Amino acid sequence: MKNKTVDKLLNTHQKLTHSEMVKVTSHVQRDTKEWVINTLMIEGCDVPFKYKRKKMYKNITGRRVNLTYYPVTESVAGIEMEAMKVVRIKIS
Repeated sequence: MKNKTVDKLLNTHQKLTHSEMVKVTSHVQRDTKEWVINTLMIEGCDVPFKYKRKKMYKNITGRRVNLTYYPVTESVAGIEMEAMKVVRIKIS
């Protein structure tokens, strides 16, 4: 069940997508100097979901989460790759 915050985000930003109860198959955290980059792989999806945090977070591999995200294109070694930028994540 979506809450008012998610509904407001979806109405304000047309490119956002919300998925509920998706299973995390892989969770990797990479520490940079300012941020910890989190990359999730979701069951049934070939595209990585990425978000930043200030600190390391518990590993959520195998957990079900609710995600609000939008598609982005990243250049890795000169190759264009699709990814999903997560704006909101919540453990189900």
